[in-house]
Amino acid sequence: MKRRLPDALRVYVDAMRYPRGTEEQRAALWLEHTRRAGWKCVAAVALDLDEDPDGGVPATTDLLDAELRGIAYGYRGAPDQWWQQQVISGLQRNGTDPGRIAELMVSYFELTELHIAPRAQGHGLGEALTRRLLAGRDESHVLLSTPEINGEANRAWRLYRRLGFGDVIRDYHFAGDPRPFAILGRPLPL
Repeated sequence: MKRRLPDALRVYVDAMRYPRGTEEQRAALWLEHTRRAGWKCVAAVALDLDEDPDGGVPATTDLLDAELRGIAYGYRGAPDQWWQQQVISGLQRNGTDPGRIAELMVSYFELTELHIAPRAQGHGLGEALTRRLLAGRDESHVLLSTPEINGEANRAWRLYRRLGFGDVIRDYHFAGDPRPFAILGRPLPL
């Protein structure tokens, strides 16, 4: 992640349509996330397989320098994490039973980031990265947050629904962000 951080953040900014400069604001946070328990990251890259004269798998250096098309990462949720505290607060405000809150927060994988470069969207990379990221996890379920979209009419929402993610909280406002978000979840394994 450290080596490809500028590329990963470029995909993030392009996919989310954030203004340039957002990369600099997020870099330290993304690196801090790599130190969290259970952190895992997967990526999709573009390779020109015709360049290998033997027709085999490209050399590792080719993979390290290949154009990054998608990135996904996450880690095990924990009580000292800002996101978990925000979700608990939202669940409490919604009147969720304390037993249900405890059940949701005790053993989950936080799918923190999933972004596909705009020109690479619509080719199954999001699903492939999600499946690879969640494979072999020992948490009981996965949670994520995504911006609310009218009618859930975008590729991210279609992906999450196709993979069986259900509503945990809708129309939630994280501290410091004016947009409404949905918290979605599903049992593991995927």
